[in-house]
Amino acid sequence: MVTARRRARRLALQALYEADTVGHDAETALGRLLEAEALSEDGATFARDLVKGVIAHREEIDRHIRKFAPAWPLEQMAAIDRNILRLAIFEVLLDNNVPVKVGINEAVELAKTFGSDSSPKFINGVLGSVSALVNRQ
Repeated sequence: MVTARRRARRLALQALYEADTVGHDAETALGRLLEAEALSEDGATFARDLVKGVIAHREEIDRHIRKFAPAWPLEQMAAIDRNILRLAIFEVLLDNNVPVKVGINEAVELAKTFGSDSSPKFINGVLGSVSALVNRQ
């Protein structure tokens, strides 16, 4: 069974991906996706908060990605992987409202669904490194 929060993360990811790849406004894209998805008001609010948070902190998030995935220039990284990382880093490092292990697990699940065969391992590795920052705070 897919939880409301997992569905909200999936919609947030889809909106961020659309914004990143075709330049649409992420919040507008999310609104359209939410209209098509039967999600509770709490789930919709969670999805909106994720998208707004990633947008507001994107430069900082991208600095973390560059630091912890130096072999992969951000611009050359698969767009889906880049946006899964943005979403997860916001959620575990900046929003800090979910246990780190849960945030990493949710990101890996998104990678399994939307990414390539190597995406889950890549996402897990980068987020494992990022999680060290959470432990130091």
